[in-house]
Amino acid sequence: MDTTRLSEKGQIVIPKKIRAFYGWEPGIEFSIEDLSDGIKLKPIKAFEETTVDEVMGCIPYEGPRKTLKDMKAAIAKGAKESR
Repeated sequence: MDTTRLSEKGQIVIPKKIRAFYGWEPGIEFSIEDLSDGIKLKPIKAFEETTVDEVMGCIPYEGPRKTLKDMKAAIAKGAKESR
């Protein structure tokens, strides 16, 4: 088990062995979850910035426009099938 210490500035160092295992580089951001007996650090995965045109073009669809009712029905159907 590795250990670390809280500095006077409130900083901790994550041991090199753990950083290397997860591939964490300097500058990585973490979310912090407060637990009853400590904290949990979880890396925040960054997404590349995209435009609406890039996203809309990734799933070409040729056909009539779908209504909100159609979309809700498809989501409900998909949810039932994934159980």
